[in-house]
Amino acid sequence: MKPKFRLIDLPVIHDQRGNLTFIEQSRHIPFDIERVYYLYDVPGGSERGGHAHKTLHQFLVAVAGSFDVHLDDGVNQQSFHLNRSNFGLYLPNMVWRTIDNFSSCSVCLVMASGYYSEADYHRNYEAFRAAVDRSK
Repeated sequence: MKPKFRLIDLPVIHDQRGNLTFIEQSRHIPFDIERVYYLYDVPGGSERGGHAHKTLHQFLVAVAGSFDVHLDDGVNQQSFHLNRSNFGLYLPNMVWRTIDNFSSCSVCLVMASGYYSEADYHRNYEAFRAAVDRSK
């Protein structure tokens, strides 16, 4: 089975004043954006994530600095080093993720397909794997 998560190359407009990258919902990312948030000032050695979403889709961009994203959809595991603001990582629902190795002054921008709902989270890896196995 091919992983559902993937890197997406975003458009870049270059000129002598600098670069501009934009993201359009349903054009560059395969969902409508309901919520935007960002992770920043993450202390060295800290880890974020450690969960999967039951229905929510997300798109992550390293708008400053860099970090590593480790993904597991129950079949495929893959890690990505995000360090360029013109690439984003699409995460469909039911993908376990951890984010670590944050560089100094890094900012992880996250666009989400829905509003925050604690009921949408799998926070226990074994429960996540059981849900994946039930869906096969």
